[in-house]
Amino acid sequence: MPRIVVSPLKTIGEMAARHKAREMITLIAENHDFHRPGIIDPGRHLSLKMNDIAFVGKEGLIAPQAAHVADIIAFVQRWDQTSPLLIHCWMGVSRSPAAALIAALAASPDLDDAELAAALRRSSPQASPNTRLVEIGDDALSRSGRLVTAVKAIGRGAEYQGDAPFVLDF
Repeated sequence: MPRIVVSPLKTIGEMAARHKAREMITLIAENHDFHRPGIIDPGRHLSLKMNDIAFVGKEGLIAPQAAHVADIIAFVQRWDQTSPLLIHCWMGVSRSPAAALIAALAASPDLDDAELAAALRRSSPQASPNTRLVEIGDDALSRSGRLVTAVKAIGRGAEYQGDAPFVLDF
């Protein structure tokens, strides 16, 4: 069964080692630096610079773009699924859960969007997928609004209680 490990930045090393992840997607603001865990193959690390915002136009911030989602989809289509894919952002609550949904649907297009979103909610009560990423992903993956509807149905996650990495099996 394919697995996606979703993590905040501060636990990526631990999560990569614990789950034996060899590939990683990073969604983090432009000037935030970090060290890639040594277990992650440098050639299989996609780093996307974006802020956790749901709109375009805020000066100095980078909103998620269609090119970001296209990069996620292309990266995932090369993922052999023999080891988990690690996806992280700063807190592991918004950008990375949205990217995990997109990645799961890119890897397995026959998944039911509502069931996938429900699985995300069961795995993480505090996940609140970034709506802009979800909308762009829905369009890029030709989901005809199903992903957007599914994420709206699970609602906003619980208030942030601290770093809580999780695994999304699909």
